[in-house]
Amino acid sequence: MSTTKAEQSLVVLGAGVLGLTIAYLAALADDVSFNIRVIARDLPEDTDSQAWASPYAGANWSPMELGGRDERVRKWEEKTFNKLWDMIPTGLVKLLPTKLYTAQEGNVSDLWWKDLVQNIRMLSPSDVPKPFKNGVAFDTVSVNPAEYLPWLQSELISRGVTFERRNVRSLDELRSMVGPDGILVNASSLGSRSIIGVEDTKLYPIRGQTILVHAPGLQESVAISSSLQSCDLETEEATYIIPRPGNGQPDTAILGGVFQSRNWDTSLDMQIARGIFDRCAALAPCLKSAESRILKHNVGLRPAREEGPRVELERIMLPLQSTHDLVPWNGSPTSDRVGEQSMLVVHAYGFGPAGFQRSWGAAEEVLELMKAQVTLKHNI
Repeated sequence: MSTTKAEQSLVVLGAGVLGLTIAYLAALADDVSFNIRVIARDLPEDTDSQAWASPYAGANWSPMELGGRDERVRKWEEKTFNKLWDMIPTGLVKLLPTKLYTAQEGNVSDLWWKDLVQNIRMLSPSDVPKPFKNGVAFDTVSVNPAEYLPWLQSELISRGVTFERRNVRSLDELRSMVGPDGILVNASSLGSRSIIGVEDTKLYPIRGQTILVHAPGLQESVAISSSLQSCDLETEEATYIIPRPGNGQPDTAILGGVFQSRNWDTSLDMQIARGIFDRCAALAPCLKSAESRILKHNVGLRPAREEGPRVELERIMLPLQSTHDLVPWNGSPTSDRVGEQSMLVVHAYGFGPAGFQRSWGAAEEVLELMKAQVTLKHNI
């Protein structure tokens, strides 16, 4: 009996945190040997590109409404939190003491996320600043995208994964790379709204604006929310402070922010920046000390989706059938010469402001979908 693992072609479209994490788990799979190629317009070194969201993420774990009502998402978050918590000794992940303040009443027993984080406890009234009435403290995690994404890439390269910079306009362009029996993972984020073959109009941006600061005096994360159940926002204005790990640039934190749904504007608004800084400095006066300084202003677009994240398998028929006749020619032979083909696609996009905190759990589900297809193919 042969013990050789099945060889499987895998193309990952997108080099954000989801695409890289999926590729990483596939590269480590012990029962399937994937030949992996990552195709992306933006790569981990493109930290100043506003065309993708991962470099601009707060990249911490915080409670969000969808995790409280969707069991599938909650499992993604639990698996990701546990994975990141276990990575704290590596220095890539920071153990992050956090305080969440609200004007509403609430108890730890009511929180859907009480068993997910560590050391959760209600704050005494004397520890809750005015005008807030309630608060909870807990230990969570944060990462630094500027170091975490390159680490994932370097791990992949060391395992033989190749990277190619390419602006993909149509899934048909990837036909020859994927091959007749390969798998395409579509982790193209907001790109899936316009890539021909996907064209998911349920996708929309949530504009975010933050400030990166050097602030050695910041030792904990602080956030303001409408309730203790979730850090999701009912209004556009947000207030949060997220210290992050960093070897090359230590003692940094992200100050936020805004949550502007369906706003595609990536220009910097200094009036918003002033509001962010003043609100955060009210919670952490050390931001106004001489040792603190502003390093950078960030504007990015979170890739949200009306029905929540899309993680599912689809078999796409090629050449692509469209409601229009405007599919760009990719140089391949015409359909009447090659006949009808199909391509297996696993979609993984639309995670909004929660890509980092759901990445490992969602990537595990994608890997299981791919393994099931490989097993099915070899059993036929």
